[in-house]
Amino acid sequence: MRDRFVGTWSMQRDVADALAGAEGVVDGVARTESLPDGGLAWVEEGTLTMGERSMPARRRLILRAGDDAVDVEFADGRPFFRLDPVDDTWSATHGCGADTYTVTGRFVGPDCFEETWHAVGPAKDYRLTTTYRRQGDASA
Repeated sequence: MRDRFVGTWSMQRDVADALAGAEGVVDGVARTESLPDGGLAWVEEGTLTMGERSMPARRRLILRAGDDAVDVEFADGRPFFRLDPVDDTWSATHGCGADTYTVTGRFVGPDCFEETWHAVGPAKDYRLTTTYRRQGDASA
């Protein structure tokens, strides 16, 4: 399962914020970095553009892959969700206080996958849809 994520990926994320009535896009790159314990750091860097405004967008997660699933952690090691694909699709839910984050995803092929996050809570209702396409070779 680890090899499905290794490498450098182009990333396009569509942002739809229902509460703010705003839409935007993140264009950037995601890459993996090998960790000494065999895990992978998943590092995203890009630019978020919403209307006339642009700003840096960054995210870092830790991937701990087994044979059939990946445990995804926040950068500080706290559990986030388990990516456990069935027929190349997955879904998971993460609770954070009064907020709920639901992810669905699918592998489109060996070098492309898509993820959609829907976050809802007392002060949020947004959807993030991201397409990742592998660039070049798959080495961490």
